Amino acid sequence: MKGIFTLLMLVIPHSVFTGSHSLGLFSIYIKGDTPFPEFSFRFMLDDLTVSYFDSEKKTLFSRDHHKEDEVDTVVDPRYIRTITSVMRDDFEERRIYAKQELNTSERIYVEQSLVVCELRDNDQPGPMITKNAIGGSTADELYFHEGNLTYHNGFNISEERLKPLLTTIKSRQEHLFYPQCSTTLRAYLKQRSHQVKRKVKPRVRLIQKKRSVSGWDGVSCLATGFYPRHINLTILRDGEPVPERLITGGELLPNGDGTYQMRKNLKLRGQDLKQSVFTCSVTHLGLDNKLDVHLEFDPGDPIWLVVIPVVMAVGLVCVVVGTGICVMRKCRREKTASPQSGSEPSSTEEREKISLDASENYNYV
Repeated sequence: MKGIFTLLMLVIPHSVFTGSHSLGLFSIYIKGDTPFPEFSFRFMLDDLTVSYFDSEKKTLFSRDHHKEDEVDTVVDPRYIRTITSVMRDDFEERRIYAKQELNTSERIYVEQSLVVCELRDNDQPGPMITKNAIGGSTADELYFHEGNLTYHNGFNISEERLKPLLTTIKSRQEHLFYPQCSTTLRAYLKQRSHQVKRKVKPRVRLIQKKRSVSGWDGVSCLATGFYPRHINLTILRDGEPVPERLITGGELLPNGDGTYQMRKNLKLRGQDLKQSVFTCSVTHLGLDNKLDVHLEFDPGDPIWLVVIPVVMAVGLVCVVVGTGICVMRKCRREKTASPQSGSEPSSTEEREKISLDASENYNYV
């Protein structure tokens, strides 16, 4: 699932921020001895998997947390039969070409394809983008919009052989895939609008990153818990955007609850933090207005607040250790002296002698 998410983030246009939606068809073709079906695909509405097709069961199942393994009712079964037939033929043709022309000889052969169409906020269809991969590496790319087809030839196919192939591809895009993808996207939006049209505003923090007792390492701007995934996050210095070459991070990452997070970092010296005003500026569909979070520089605790507790702690340890050593030495001396001072006379004559000596001493005193 992580791989599919990454592919969608790369292919789906990010320039549209006003609430457009996309439908992705991610398919996998496998030849070899594996526990997986030979051919399968899934529909993804924005970032939500809405249906899954298994070639062994030859059925498109709905993927809803409340309706597991139910037959999908959005896509026309006739269209499913058509696209599965076309896609499998295309996969097989590429496999034969890769074997003959590219000398592929893997024990397990894997092809992947990702087709994405977009519906803009004015209900007008956007471009359709297709990426094909063999063994995990992109083989070719297609871009179709308003009747125009752009093709990136990753197979190094000759122009003579490529020309009739592109004619067939353009015809399929124009009369089959492009209109059907837009229709299917609208249908899924109608069924799943409560899921993909929800808006959750981000929680934003601008954090001063501490490097050590005597210095700082910069600032980090974090936005998390937002939905949908489109967000504009910018670090400002004195009201001006910080150049991207100075920024690290910025990847869009999923949270476990279906929301997203993004973090951007800026490395600085402590003196720079003192002299400038830093702001984390965020724009998102869940916010009514742009959200600006400012950083108040914290110079840190004075050095004596750190040193004095350390000295006191060391002194206390020395006192405790010293006291323990003295107690141990005293106990050892008492144990050594106790057999002589505490022993009783062993005979009657000795006891009488001691008594007489004591009496004489007493009389003398």
